[in-house]
Amino acid sequence: MTKRVLLLHGWGGSDYPHWQSWLAGEIAKDYGCVYFLKFSDFDRPKYDVWMQELKTALEEFKPDIVICHSLANTLWFHYCQTQRLEKKLQKLYLVAPPSMDCALDELSEFFPATLPASLNAADALLITSTNDPYMTQEEAQNLQKKLRVEMKVLKNAGHINADSGFGEWEWMRQELQKELNS
Repeated sequence: MTKRVLLLHGWGGSDYPHWQSWLAGEIAKDYGCVYFLKFSDFDRPKYDVWMQELKTALEEFKPDIVICHSLANTLWFHYCQTQRLEKKLQKLYLVAPPSMDCALDELSEFFPATLPASLNAADALLITSTNDPYMTQEEAQNLQKKLRVEMKVLKNAGHINADSGFGEWEWMRQELQKELNS
């Protein structure tokens, strides 16, 4: 059975040359099953709209693996506060989440955020950077401890996006391939 991968972008989207758009193409070119959800008005995100789009994608696509980037992590935390999936995800990747109390006016509907009791996943990996402008390494370590998940820390990787050099991200492709083959 082919495993289904759902990619969730953050504020501003993750179009080419971002690693999420590259990864979607890599999955598809091997006949993998991928859904790269494009949230509405991603430059001016609305919590209620994004939440409904997430719920619809989860109900219709029924992913086995979810890969969140940036604000999508916060949306996932909100979702998990009140919702349970029929079947837990095999794997959840939480890449470059912003601080739980991010104070950007454009994102005020999403914050502050609280951590859910469950991430709706059998396994999760938090991936952070030593110099992410949206989350300090101390915040990342506290988040990792509270979530009780593994954490991979990338040195000087910024927000782990195209602006910080993450177009083709071979490590992520290989990591995902292990999950798809397990």
